[in-house]
Amino acid sequence: MHHLHTWPLFCGLLGLSVLAQQGPFPPEAWPPTVDKNANIQYVSVGETLAPLNDHWSPNLSILTGGDQLTADIEIGGFSGKKATGNYLNVADGNQGYTQWADQETIDILMQIYGDAANLNSSGAPRNFNFLLGTLPELVAPNGGQIPAAAKNGKWNWVLFRIPNGTRPSDGSRYVGSIPANAQGATANAGVNGGTIRLENVPNLIVRAIAWGPQGAFGEPDAINQFASAASCDPEPNTNLVWNDLAANASDHLNLLTGGDQVSSIATGIGPDGDKRRAVKAEGSLLNFGITGNYLGKPCNDPRTVKICVQYYDDAALKDVVSFGPEAYATDALTGVGSVAEANRETLKGTGKWQRRSWIIPAVNLRGVNTTPLTGGPRLVFAGGSVYISRIDIAVLREGTHPLAGQDPLADCFSDPNICLGVYGDFAEMDLAKGVFNGLAPGSSGGDQEMIQEEAGPAKDRRLAVRPAFDDGTPGATHNYLNFAITDEKLGPNSQPNARMAICVTYYDSPDLVGKTFRPEVYQSERNGTLTFAFTPGNVAVALEGTDTWRNAYFELPDVKFNGVNQGPQAAARFALSGKIAVSRVQYAVIRPCGANAGKNLLQDCKPVSSPTLGAVRGAGGKVRFSWPAAAVGFVLQGTDSLATPDWQPVTAVPTVDGTSAVLDVTPDAARRFYRLFQP
Repeated sequence: MHHLHTWPLFCGLLGLSVLAQQGPFPPEAWPPTVDKNANIQYVSVGETLAPLNDHWSPNLSILTGGDQLTADIEIGGFSGKKATGNYLNVADGNQGYTQWADQETIDILMQIYGDAANLNSSGAPRNFNFLLGTLPELVAPNGGQIPAAAKNGKWNWVLFRIPNGTRPSDGSRYVGSIPANAQGATANAGVNGGTIRLENVPNLIVRAIAWGPQGAFGEPDAINQFASAASCDPEPNTNLVWNDLAANASDHLNLLTGGDQVSSIATGIGPDGDKRRAVKAEGSLLNFGITGNYLGKPCNDPRTVKICVQYYDDAALKDVVSFGPEAYATDALTGVGSVAEANRETLKGTGKWQRRSWIIPAVNLRGVNTTPLTGGPRLVFAGGSVYISRIDIAVLREGTHPLAGQDPLADCFSDPNICLGVYGDFAEMDLAKGVFNGLAPGSSGGDQEMIQEEAGPAKDRRLAVRPAFDDGTPGATHNYLNFAITDEKLGPNSQPNARMAICVTYYDSPDLVGKTFRPEVYQSERNGTLTFAFTPGNVAVALEGTDTWRNAYFELPDVKFNGVNQGPQAAARFALSGKIAVSRVQYAVIRPCGANAGKNLLQDCKPVSSPTLGAVRGAGGKVRFSWPAAAVGFVLQGTDSLATPDWQPVTAVPTVDGTSAVLDVTPDAARRFYRLFQP
């Protein structure tokens, strides 16, 4: 009897201890809270985490390509996959996705590295949204948040829980089957070849992903516990070091030599009139060390680093030699990352000293082969060596740091050609005139069905394009316009962010008063990562119903031409709240340097704020009117009555006096009213 009483009690205590297990759990094994009887789909980078039993199926795969690029990375003692695009897309292959057809909830277990990618831009917890379904029926439920403690410089287990709702068109669940109206790459019952896509997570690093029914891995509160980060001194109030070999001067940056980083210094390098002292690698590597932890310590958070190099573009090495940043530290331990070979500079053979930059995100200052000094990425050379006369290394500070948002190398560009007039600065599409000068209607389909038809007032009908809105596809919105940049008219995608002016000629329809449009989303490189950028809603233009064709002006400060749902090149995708017709679109790049620095070819489209009209009575009954000379297109008008005005232009031509346009007028009536008007 004694044993009969105590055995149930012992079993109860054992069950309670299993249920009460709580993280943080070590990264070397799946969490002990896993239900071993649950059917699990999983992927482990490098297959370093074995399945627990035959209920586990390795059907998941992490996709790469387009805006869902990933890269291999060594960090925190393990191999992982880093999202270098905007999305992390996971496919449940071999029709494994059918397992979820009857599951109202899906639990997503992940092992992620604890860095800033887990939080929002201000360092606070963020929502993790998962895209489910196929075009045109999509949802992006919030899988939950993880605390700021998840940024701890360690590998962490996290558990997200998402609802698997039903589609309006057929009542089936978003994950589990491919509906009849599916569009795009839907082989795995999701978008872009995947099944479930994690939204807007640039730089997120993962080592393992597993999907299961609700409760298969335990509860989020038990899994989402995080070890403390190591303590470290605050980042210093510095952001730049340099070594000017030509001037034989430096600021906290030393040339390293020895081992596989042997280099030699020579004088008299370069073209006539610009001979310099410079260094070149004797092998394939060149490295510099930062003295005195001047930019920070390895225990500080990894930061985006910008490197600016002045090099001799030797004509004898044209198309033969390439160079650029190669390896860099990813953590304070042994992790090493690499910069893609495609980012290297191939010598053009100009026979001049050139200057260009690279931006590398998430660099740890431990350096590679720089001990006892710290360091940034080291340089690698292929096909030969290149003479370097100066190198600058900057840390682009973030958050609340006193130097946050500053780029001390802002005048050093990743593509010197933007300063040399090599690329075009203007593109235009005019449907009414059949003009397609580097700009054309983009692909019509998916959620951006577009219609071309005549529009405009009765006396000025023009061919135009508008969003479809009501094409009858269930779940589709079709409220977008997208325009393709053709023939690399404005330069390649590899150039840095461009400041771009946009002029749109649209029909101001009386039937659409209050409807708005704007360039809504575009791609931009921010801190070395290509990501989506959005314009604020207050830049939208609202229709006033004048029954005329009008121009709208927009400006994007930092656009890459990779396009959004449009390739190979595009700028922003336009969002419209009505069937607004557009007949003409013009793009102009405002270059930051070179002969066209600051020049805006669409200045005339830019609205001018209402200028002030001044009036001073002079001798002989004359009145001198004046207004800002910059107010181009305004004319002086007069009328004898405001009750029944008949505004007539003053035919005399104004002159420019300093910054003002002036006009002397002798009123032809005892009482006359004047205004400044822009036709």
